[in-house]
Amino acid sequence: MRKTLQSLVFGFMALLLILPNSALAISADDILGVWVTVNGKSHVEISKANGHYAGKIIWLKEPLRNGKPKMDDKNPEASLRSKALIGLMILQGFVFKNGEWVDGKIYNPEDGKTYSCQIKLQNAKSLEVRGFVMGMPAFGKSQIWTRK
Repeated sequence: MRKTLQSLVFGFMALLLILPNSALAISADDILGVWVTVNGKSHVEISKANGHYAGKIIWLKEPLRNGKPKMDDKNPEASLRSKALIGLMILQGFVFKNGEWVDGKIYNPEDGKTYSCQIKLQNAKSLEVRGFVMGMPAFGKSQIWTRK
């Protein structure tokens, strides 16, 4: 009886170790599609080219300023300030490693800065996007984007 109980306990513990890893089987292309950013301010379409993942703004909640399309006016490079926000590539260079998209960059048109970034799929409809500085995710900020 005691041996049977030990076997059951061991089996249950093994199952607990396996479940978290198999509950969300992630493949590299699961990130593809359109994602709604925080507060529904924009929609970003993530695509893949040459083994890397990138994302561009395809929709803005408030696309106009003074009756004209919003531009990338905070860009530190003056020649890019006349580029429209819709169509702007804000995610670049991501590769899929160990269930996450890493080694990428995210550009924030609200402050004109580019940050290191990693992305993690929380579930089929939620994406954690973490921008950070100094190559250290601990020094960063996360946002949750939802699938459109």
